[in-house]
Amino acid sequence: MIVESIQLDHFRNYEKLELNLDPGTNVFYGNNAQGKTNILESVYLCGTTRSHRMAKDREMIRFGEEEAHLRMKFRKRDVPYRIDMHLKRSHSKGIAINGVPIRKAGELIGLGYFVFFSPEDLNIIKNGPADRRRFMDMLLCQQSASYIQNLSSYQKVLMQRNRLLKEIPFHPDLADTLDTWDEQMIRYGSAVIFDRQQFIEKLAGTAETIHASLTGGKETLRILYEKNTSVDAFAMQLRENRNRDLKMKMSMTGPHRDDLSFRNETIDLRRYGSQGQQRTTALSLKLAEIELIRQNSHDTPVLLLDDVLSELDRERQRLLLERISNIQTLITCTDVGDFTENQFQIDKMYHVKEGRIIQ
Repeated sequence: MIVESIQLDHFRNYEKLELNLDPGTNVFYGNNAQGKTNILESVYLCGTTRSHRMAKDREMIRFGEEEAHLRMKFRKRDVPYRIDMHLKRSHSKGIAINGVPIRKAGELIGLGYFVFFSPEDLNIIKNGPADRRRFMDMLLCQQSASYIQNLSSYQKVLMQRNRLLKEIPFHPDLADTLDTWDEQMIRYGSAVIFDRQQFIEKLAGTAETIHASLTGGKETLRILYEKNTSVDAFAMQLRENRNRDLKMKMSMTGPHRDDLSFRNETIDLRRYGSQGQQRTTALSLKLAEIELIRQNSHDTPVLLLDDVLSELDRERQRLLLERISNIQTLITCTDVGDFTENQFQIDKMYHVKEGRIIQ
């Protein structure tokens, strides 16, 4: 797929912007806090309905304005598509595909694929479990409408159950309603666990092969899905842990407490890996994400690189640039030196300054 253009009105620090993109490499350079990342965010938002920053709609509307509009045109297997998105401060966003409004974000699934890679992703190995769950969810949500629905339903049930656990000490008669919430929690949570298990099995094989290539076969990588509970044991553990949940006033069992483990032979890279090992593992994950999308969709994703090269040493820069040479890429940076030194092809270059862009 190829993104042809993006149009913004009152989005972030852009009053108005119309931008035509090259099907190859597009580089946005300039000082920090000028609006480079906002361009990448707008493309990801149009393609997935979500901000990579997990920002709320009202936070993405230009200061002093009540609404923002985005329009993205792209081609998939030579078929043109147009996504129109309307952000409002006090209402949910409106989305239209080729001029036809949609009711659910899941209707966008399968239209386009986007891989966002930021400096924060380089820390996914050493950061907490929440960041690794977010990585799983962002990729799965692009590929499965049912996963979006199950994950969203599970999160709503979890919120209601936790609220109930806090109220029961003051209203003991509410304890009788826990069974109803537990049934829904098991239903949606089991679906989330199953999909994550399938996903990690595919991701692990691909990432481990890429990791061996990046390290010249000198290091091995094992990725394990650390489930808080299994599909078969979920109901029993939830029942057995109810007293603990009531005491803690929160749900301690379920996929909201899952994690990923990364090991080099017997070493837990999350805790004992060097910075170089952790960053190579993170790089393997993102490259595996691209490869999985290719395999599942028989198409190439659009790659969004937000100032990542400056965080990598020269060798990892070279390895990354070699692997993305045939993918439409939008890259932000403060200095184009990394590209010229690596002799990397740049098809379009844009200077970003104070919400304005000069090609």
